[in-house]
Amino acid sequence: MQPADKSNLLRSEAELYLEKARKDKAARTKDVGSPIEITGKALAIEVRENVAWIAENTTVVRKLDLETGKTLQLFKGHIAPVTSLAFTDRQLGSGRADLLITGSWDKTIKVWDVETKELVSSTPAHSDFVKALFVIPSLQLLVSSGSDKIVRFWDLSTVASGQPLTSVGSLTDHTRPVESLDARVTSKSTAVLYTADTMGVIKIWDVKKDAGTPPRWQSTLVEELKHHRTRVNGMVHGNGQLWTASTDETVQLVPHPAPTPIASMPATKLPRPIQHPAAVKALLPLALTPLAEPYLLTGAGDVIRVFDVSSPDAPELLAEVDAHWHDVTALRLWMRRSAVDGESLGKVRVEPWVVSASLDGTIRRWRLSELLQPPPPPPKKAEEEQPQPEPADETSAMTEEEERELAELMDED
Repeated sequence: MQPADKSNLLRSEAELYLEKARKDKAARTKDVGSPIEITGKALAIEVRENVAWIAENTTVVRKLDLETGKTLQLFKGHIAPVTSLAFTDRQLGSGRADLLITGSWDKTIKVWDVETKELVSSTPAHSDFVKALFVIPSLQLLVSSGSDKIVRFWDLSTVASGQPLTSVGSLTDHTRPVESLDARVTSKSTAVLYTADTMGVIKIWDVKKDAGTPPRWQSTLVEELKHHRTRVNGMVHGNGQLWTASTDETVQLVPHPAPTPIASMPATKLPRPIQHPAAVKALLPLALTPLAEPYLLTGAGDVIRVFDVSSPDAPELLAEVDAHWHDVTALRLWMRRSAVDGESLGKVRVEPWVVSASLDGTIRRWRLSELLQPPPPPPKKAEEEQPQPEPADETSAMTEEEERELAELMDED
């Protein structure tokens, strides 16, 4: 008889403990955040007006009414999980953002009409999973990145033609999958591009449109940042600040472009990392949103945390909210528009809310004021038996083994 594999036994016990803990928490949090259950697991989300656009592991993009929780449309065409989405104009410069762009593990980038769900085009884009998309509207440029470690540029000037997108350049300097992208425009033909990979390396590029026919985008590496120890899961730039969230359990802020040094003054030190007890997979710096408030929201594990970062050198933890029973994957600002009761027709109230997405299969909605000052949790009764969560839809349920495989694929180097 073969001896028992104790490592497998220990792993199984740990998995059983984690499964029970998640079931218990699912019961405790089943009503918090006004949850909306979706069929799959949200891998990316964008919010426009009162609608959430959700990239799911079920191969679809879901258009969801945040007020009613009802699915308005499903965009079907990918044959593997959808990892990323962005918007662009059918008529460039119109500002209507009436074309949806999606990237998937099926290695393609697809363009859709947001109203009719019509598939406008499909482009074989990468030799491995597409991981991130970023649109620079004024430059008519789409940037994509993938598990193939390549960053590619795509011309959007003919995006509505129905033909596959035209490749207009690429970057091949990363040695690991590229997870996050951002950029800032510096002129009508130049930009600074930020690319971050699963090794924790952030590369900063000057990109410039050349005068060729057809024109292509040339790139020059100008700087590398290595302040994270491992994968960068999220990156946001604005107002001279580069915020990043990492699996190394930190959020970090880097001023960029860096302040010009003054000979008579000491060099500027970077703000200290904001530590978390788990990998940080989502961040929302409200200072870089239309609210312009000095608060940072993060998702680490299944908890949303709120920090006052008015003094970046001394961030203050304001609140922790048990928001989900599985990892938070995204946080987005929702400027909720609703009719004012008892007022004349057409009067609208606009109030800041936050939308969170999670691997627990829910989208949750939070009034920002309540995240900043959450109510105390209800007292627990020892004798009260905790209700079990309702069984998930069998067509979309994932076993622990399948969830582990999904996580490993998402973290694949």
